[in-house]
Amino acid sequence: MHESSPVALAGGATVRRADARYRGLISGANTRWVGAPRYVHLVSSVAEVVEAVQAAVDQGLKLAVRSGGHCDEDFTTSPDVQVVINLAGLDAVYYDEERRAFAVEPGATLGRVYETLYRGWGVTLPGGTCPTVGAGGHIVGGGYGALSRRHGLTVDYLHAVEVVVVGEDGRCRTVVATSEPDDPHRELWWAHTGAGGGNFGVITRYWLRAPGTGSAEPADQLPAPPAELIVSDVAWSWDDLTEEGFTRLVRNFGAWHEANSAPDSPYVGLYSQLKTQHRAAGAFRMSTQIDAGLPGADEMLDRFLAAVSEGVGADCTVNDRSVLPWFYVVREWFGFVEPSLPRWKAKSAYLRKAMPAGQLAALYRQLTRDDYENPFSMVALVSYGGRINEIAPGATAVSQRDSVLKLLYVTLWTDPSEDVRHDRWIRECYADVYGSSGGVPRRDDVTDGCFINYADADVADPALNDSGVPWHELYFGDNYPRLQAVKEQWDPRGEFSHGLSVRPTT
Repeated sequence: MHESSPVALAGGATVRRADARYRGLISGANTRWVGAPRYVHLVSSVAEVVEAVQAAVDQGLKLAVRSGGHCDEDFTTSPDVQVVINLAGLDAVYYDEERRAFAVEPGATLGRVYETLYRGWGVTLPGGTCPTVGAGGHIVGGGYGALSRRHGLTVDYLHAVEVVVVGEDGRCRTVVATSEPDDPHRELWWAHTGAGGGNFGVITRYWLRAPGTGSAEPADQLPAPPAELIVSDVAWSWDDLTEEGFTRLVRNFGAWHEANSAPDSPYVGLYSQLKTQHRAAGAFRMSTQIDAGLPGADEMLDRFLAAVSEGVGADCTVNDRSVLPWFYVVREWFGFVEPSLPRWKAKSAYLRKAMPAGQLAALYRQLTRDDYENPFSMVALVSYGGRINEIAPGATAVSQRDSVLKLLYVTLWTDPSEDVRHDRWIRECYADVYGSSGGVPRRDDVTDGCFINYADADVADPALNDSGVPWHELYFGDNYPRLQAVKEQWDPRGEFSHGLSVRPTT
């Protein structure tokens, strides 16, 4: 059907190219990705989602779904996307008495989720530290955050999911899939515990509760956050660090996590980010928080800081150390508080143990290059492990269940004319760090692939990934064949796809 004879939709708002709102709705947070869909459909109810999906299917139009818009890649803006269904208006957060679980709609931002859960019931979800990220993509990708070492991943609390799917006959319907062992749709629920968004249908609601709880009280269905946190922010000047000192610092950070990330470790209440920025920044920081209610929390933080600093040969500068209410910290975004730059490229890795010498040497080499000087290029090492690792690799779609650190490689910039330069650096950095394993963090005794929520389409491009390690092995490990079976059952026509989506076996 031609754009000149569009199907009229009764529900929601359809924004076409002549509409003044169109320009503001065709890209997300990463402004390097700008789409050109025939229209964007704004929805605020499940019925409107069903209608919007059906209209796209009936017209034979390629559709994509956006909630918070923080995707690192062009999955909702690629040239083949003709319809974008925007879920921002589907943003309710409430307690569902019938299901005895908290319902979260996909358009709700994490900040809204945390505020509603905390103000209403004194509970939270152990999700990410950026309050503007949408719950829709974050949860389904196995989102994690500052409380995950103590409480696990978001998907560890996923009781049920509501999805608009398209059958082989081209008809749309809404399916609720739960974690109940006798649910005939249980595999569809399982696939939503870490496969990432845009794979099987349109998620319209999550239900979340702690597994195994017998209580009927809402306050018992999700974890309670700490009342207060001790927060610490320290920095090291590049001018004070030799290569030996830098190497020792990063190795210390990894070794501490290797030794203190068991599920029963007394340190599961501590979370830290070591954000090693390029030398052009002049310095880089380590932000840490610990539950102030832990016995001896101050001394535990002191021991952590001393362990990381041991033998570095350079003193750190203390930017902050204070006791703050948890709710204040989560609202003010404890985390990647770098300047808000509109263009970026990201990559990721899981670490099962401290970085070996070869990786450390490559990291130093890339962060001190004088032919690329961007102060907003960074490799961040982020606390992981703890009770995340109590769950078996196949219990959810998140297969990485014995790692102790997660790495985020990211470079940010403003000028579109510099895209190639920044892409080149991050690709060369990644390939250098993982040079001994083909340029990717293959699954071995040190690394365990990549994190789907830090999407990196490079690994699925044969021209950029010649390691011999398939992209799906990096992201999904041994769980991929099971995800493919779910794909074939629930999206038999292949209506939902993007650069890193689950693909059928045929």
